[in-house]
Amino acid sequence: MQTLIQLIDTYPAVLALAIFCARIVDVSLGTIRILVGFRGYRLLAALIGFCEAAIWVIAASKVIGHLDYWYLVIAYAAGYATGNFVGITLERRLGVGRELVRIISYCSACNLADALTRRGYSVVELAGRHRGEASVQVLYVVDKRRRMPELLRLVHELDPAAIYTVTDVKSCHGEDVHALDAAAGPGLALRFKRK
Repeated sequence: MQTLIQLIDTYPAVLALAIFCARIVDVSLGTIRILVGFRGYRLLAALIGFCEAAIWVIAASKVIGHLDYWYLVIAYAAGYATGNFVGITLERRLGVGRELVRIISYCSACNLADALTRRGYSVVELAGRHRGEASVQVLYVVDKRRRMPELLRLVHELDPAAIYTVTDVKSCHGEDVHALDAAAGPGLALRFKRK
């Protein structure tokens, strides 16, 4: 213990930097754990939580054991703030899970359903009407999150006026979205396009 105090007195920046880095890792893991847990990856979330808790205990004990060193508290808080940013950025890049895109296209000549199907997306198409007159294409596409930027860019290129929303999918059974066939009910024009 005496050696640690001497080390802190001699090189206080080293411990502050170690606490800062530990908090970045710990909070980043926590952010990722929450997001992957929400998407149904329970085992992965538990494993991440174990690592997160171990790192937190070590970092917190160093700060609590040396509260008279104000710079350790600053390093701890700064690591926490930076860890939130890093965790969200990492989770976006990992692209874990699937998302549902609902697309409304007023452009009949664009034929988004066929264009997206040719590009390898599984598309469910419903015929719709806008204000009872103009026909519209209503499309549903469920795909991996990492492919979403490419899909949205493609939709914008094919029909810049298209309206779309993106929703996280907690669970998805099967490769195609057959559940939409049953959910559509009778009387709706529904076309399922396979890859």
